[in-house]
Amino acid sequence: MGSLWQLGTDLMLGVLNFFYEISNSYGIAIILLTILIRILLYPLSHKQLVSMKKMQQIQPRLKTLQEKYKDDRQKLNQEVMKLYKEYGVNPAAGCLPLLVQLPILILLFRVIMNYDFGEEFFVGVSLKHSLLALMSQALGASETARAGITTVLGAVASNPAGLLNFGIYGGTLLLWLGVGFVTWFQQKMTTSSAASEQMAFMGWFMPLFMMFICLSLPGGVLLYWGVSSLIGVVQQAWVQRRASVEGAKKPVLYKEKPRSAEKPKDL
Repeated sequence: MGSLWQLGTDLMLGVLNFFYEISNSYGIAIILLTILIRILLYPLSHKQLVSMKKMQQIQPRLKTLQEKYKDDRQKLNQEVMKLYKEYGVNPAAGCLPLLVQLPILILLFRVIMNYDFGEEFFVGVSLKHSLLALMSQALGASETARAGITTVLGAVASNPAGLLNFGIYGGTLLLWLGVGFVTWFQQKMTTSSAASEQMAFMGWFMPLFMMFICLSLPGGVLLYWGVSSLIGVVQQAWVQRRASVEGAKKPVLYKEKPRSAEKPKDL
C-alpha cells in the first residue's frame, strides 16, 4: 500500500513538473493539474451528482412520508424503499464514487501541500505561504512562518497600520474569500427547499469551517481548492440543467403519490 501511495505521489509530481516546464508558472501548473484530475474523475463525480440530484428531487415526497409514519419506523423504512425503487434512487450511489475519489484528491492535496514553490506569486497569490503568515509579515509580527490567529490578532492590536500593506496578503485574501463563497454556493446548490434544519445549518457551517481551515493552508493549496470547487460548480449546474430539462418532459413530482382515479360503477 505504501509503495502504491509513493508511486501515485511520484506520478503527480512528474505531471506537475511537466506542466511547469511548458508554462513556466507554478500557478498555471497547479491549475492544469487540477483540471486534468477533474477530467479523469469526471465519470465518478458525474454519477455522484446525478444521484444527489435525484435525492433532492424526491425530498418533498420523502418529507411527507417521514411526517406520515413518524410513529412507525418499520413502515417508514418500507415506504422509503418503495419510493427509492419507484424513482430508481440508490442512496449508496452518491457515496461510493466519493470514496473512490477521496484517495486521489487527498494525494493531490498532499503533493501541492508539500511542494516547494519558493517565493513564487501567481496573480498576487503566494503559493508557498498561508494567509495568516502573509498577514503576520505585513503587520511586522516576530513569528510569521507558523503564525496563528492569535498571532495575527495580537499584531493587529499592536500595529493596525500594517494592514495597509495590502499588497503582501491582498491576493491570497481575495482567493481565500473566493474559496469560501464557491464552497457556500456549492452547498446551496445541493440543498433543496425541503431540506431539514440540520442540512440547512450544514449549508452555512461547512463554508465557514472550510474558510477557517484554509487560513493556515499555503496559497498553492488554496488555488487548487478554488479551481477544483469552481469546476465542481459548473459541472453541478450542468447536471441540474439536464435534470430540469428531462423533468419537464415527465409528470410532476407530487408530495404524495396521486391515487388512481376510481372507475365509475356500472349503472
